[in-house]
Amino acid sequence: YVVVKPNVVSLIQPLATSHADALNGILDFLAPRFKGPVVIAESSAANTFAGYEQFGYVKVPAEHRDREVSLVDLNAEGRYETLQILDDHLHLQPVRLAARLLDPDAYVICAAAMKTHNAVVATLSVKNMALGAPLRSGPKDSARWSDKRRYHVGIRQMHYNIMLTAQRMRPFWGATVIDGFEGMEGNGPNSGLPVPSRLAIASTDYVAADRVGVEAMGINPEWVGYLSYCGATGVGQYDLAKIDVRGAKVAEVRRP
Repeated sequence: YVVVKPNVVSLIQPLATSHADALNGILDFLAPRFKGPVVIAESSAANTFAGYEQFGYVKVPAEHRDREVSLVDLNAEGRYETLQILDDHLHLQPVRLAARLLDPDAYVICAAAMKTHNAVVATLSVKNMALGAPLRSGPKDSARWSDKRRYHVGIRQMHYNIMLTAQRMRPFWGATVIDGFEGMEGNGPNSGLPVPSRLAIASTDYVAADRVGVEAMGINPEWVGYLSYCGATGVGQYDLAKIDVRGAKVAEVRRP
């Protein structure tokens, strides 16, 4: 089956969230190639299903009945595998990653938004996956908890922990589509102003897609530590000279 992982980080700012039309576009592409089922799955830092309703995701399954599309809240599902990351004292601490995003039977498609970020500079495909995988308390949990917060333990550790998570998830990644039709700049990932870049980036290499995205945003690629780490450790290709960019040239679409 196919899992589509959008970015539903905010219940307030539509610019910060994957647009429903981006999901429709991916499903339209799948239509002649895959019968289904397709699961749209997210582990939001807020209420996942409230985000689905707020941004029109609940209408998507009815528009693609032949694909057997369903919406899943990974927090409510509660299935996980553990990973050890660093805390603010550089000690190991476990986090729970959504098992559905580590399923060998799933072809995982990332539906990312193009945004700046207040801690890691840019958030595209890899960041959407790595911080969407850690779980938080579900609607039926009596106590509130969030393993996403365990990533916010200092800038350098955060970049390193994202790379560790990407390493763990990489074998299960299928393809990514970055929606830059209307991106966001400012105090991301939750707030900012619109950037009408009017572009889309797609690849089976999440790191390569993000490198092209960073270039299109006019950001120095050396500033994005977690992507540099991912390139250095073989998670994906971060050297622009070794990426075959098809379509418009990056210089033609760059919008700093």
